[in-house]
Amino acid sequence: MPDILLSTLNAKYIHAAFGLRCLFANLGGLRSSAAIAEFDINQRPLDVAEAILALNPRILGLGVYIWNVAATTELVALLRRLRPDLLIVLGGPEVSHETDSQEIVRLADHVVTGEADLAFPDLCRELLSGGQPQRIIAAGVPDVTRLASPYEFYDDRDLAHRVVYVEASRGCPFTCEFCLSSLDIPVRQFPLEPFLESMQRLLDRGLRRFKFVDRTFNLHLLTSRRILSFFLERRTPDLFVHFEMVPDRLPTELRGLIERFPAGALQFEVGIQTLNTEVEARIGRRQNHARMEDNLRWLRSSSGVHVHADLIAGLPGESLESFGRGFERLLELGPQEIQVGILKRLRGTPIVRHDAEHGMVYNPFPPYEILANHDLDFATLARLRRFAKTWDLYGNSGNFSETLPRLLQDGGSAFRALLRFSDRLHERGVKGHGIALPRQYELLWDHLTRDLGHDPASVGPALARDYRRPGRSDLPTWLLPWAGDEAAAAPRRSLPRRQARHLASAPDPAGNPDASPVPKPDSLPPAST
Repeated sequence: MPDILLSTLNAKYIHAAFGLRCLFANLGGLRSSAAIAEFDINQRPLDVAEAILALNPRILGLGVYIWNVAATTELVALLRRLRPDLLIVLGGPEVSHETDSQEIVRLADHVVTGEADLAFPDLCRELLSGGQPQRIIAAGVPDVTRLASPYEFYDDRDLAHRVVYVEASRGCPFTCEFCLSSLDIPVRQFPLEPFLESMQRLLDRGLRRFKFVDRTFNLHLLTSRRILSFFLERRTPDLFVHFEMVPDRLPTELRGLIERFPAGALQFEVGIQTLNTEVEARIGRRQNHARMEDNLRWLRSSSGVHVHADLIAGLPGESLESFGRGFERLLELGPQEIQVGILKRLRGTPIVRHDAEHGMVYNPFPPYEILANHDLDFATLARLRRFAKTWDLYGNSGNFSETLPRLLQDGGSAFRALLRFSDRLHERGVKGHGIALPRQYELLWDHLTRDLGHDPASVGPALARDYRRPGRSDLPTWLLPWAGDEAAAAPRRSLPRRQARHLASAPDPAGNPDASPVPKPDSLPPAST
């Protein structure tokens, strides 16, 4: 039975808890009396409590995040009743700020705020020796050169079946007020050669999917160039590497490496967030739009990178019209995915300074999304939430590469057309999640042919080709009359599912993207449309 148990509730089973492995690696001599037990938020807190108590630890360290704080609070309440003597230590971003107002903090024995790699082992040593440490412990920013490597603590099951996270740096140089990373200054680089040696060991053990959690992977060009070269030299058909990148920083030396990777091997997550310069200035965000646009165009025309771009709805001073223009401007640049997120008030972020001036009203329960402000009332933000789900189904999925342009060209504005489609689905009682794939096709068919008056003889074959393009053979019965020889299935590709769906519409790296022109918005529909 371990003296120290490190645990958390992951968002999904497939996610391996990187933070727990960092803590475990740095326990030093305490590691032999410690263990890791991972759960997920789909499990009942009562069942999690049973599993934890069966291990009978003296100290329980729990990672608390925005996605698990509600379930973890229930878990801690159960453990407090069942094992009053169990020493419960909390850590993680959700409990690193505003500790006085949180029920979970009241229930716990100790909280380590900030990066706890070194502070948590010190606390455990003091507790196990009978000491009386402070209840709230503010961890200093650790020297990353002193930290032990966590990568050997991914087991073979993790490498085969779960998302494996790695980090070459910590911190972010930017001060975007909605983001907790804005508090992590300065950027600190892990020693590069030991890091690459760890990556080689993971490759040798069979790992082929690496997800970097660095906030600004391409900030330090020498490091990013070396890491890209490392993976390029070791590329295999099944290699996949995910990076978060600064969108306006992609110099020639990085481009030369990026364009040598095969299609589907790299994914770049690009945080655009807003394209309204006044909003950017208001929230302390800096980006060069001209460079950003040039970089995105180059990535789509001259590389096989899968580009995942982020936009945020609900920022202070961003109207529906402004957000729509930003969405369409980004859509014209052609990223394979645009994730439309709703602003969240993360604990500790300075975005709260705009609450009074802009009438920012947030949900008091996780994930603390914006409910209304002076520019977007509650009903409009509800429409945008539905819009985000509709876009994810019909745009990001890659399932409608031929028929989606027909929808987006309706009425001269891609944003307005999709918003109208989303409103129509809501009027019909269609939920934005859990819609079976054949039903998605039926709904688009109905909207295009009945609501918009498109010719069925043109829409039907296009939908059939879209359905069969990834190699599906289970064409819905109602589409069979529209399926001719030209709708034969394309060969399947051995690539990650989400990325593979987009390759049919990806540009030839030697040519130009074949993108249909995206209509520009004039005026947006009122909330009643």
